[in-house]
Amino acid sequence: MNPVLKNLIAVVAGLLLGSAANMLTLQIGMTLIPPPEGFDMNTPEGLNAAFAAMDTKHFISPFLSHALGTFVGAFIVARFAASHHKTFAYVIAGLFFLGGLYMVLILNAPMWFNLTDLILAYFPMGWLAMKMNRVI
Repeated sequence: MNPVLKNLIAVVAGLLLGSAANMLTLQIGMTLIPPPEGFDMNTPEGLNAAFAAMDTKHFISPFLSHALGTFVGAFIVARFAASHHKTFAYVIAGLFFLGGLYMVLILNAPMWFNLTDLILAYFPMGWLAMKMNRVI
């Protein structure tokens, strides 16, 4: 297969499977630790209103979903790209990071969560995915 096409397929697969892992982890987490009652968790306004009623336990699922989604996406691309495994894994981590940064900008989550999420859930997971694939 053409290496450019293989790299493109690997990146798209990484984004799609990483996003699926993110959403699945978030759904499972919200089932195990239900959000506070009486808030619409499907809109930015509802999330912002709910933050005051949330405990630390409510932030475990979003953090794990961001970290696991990034890890899965970076792992897939590091494993299946034809070349530039490290670069593509960091591209995936960077794209997920940009999504996380966007959420930080539109939501008023606690600063401790924003910093923990942006520092630990993205680029370290890209690095770990590469390490697991022995790319480094």
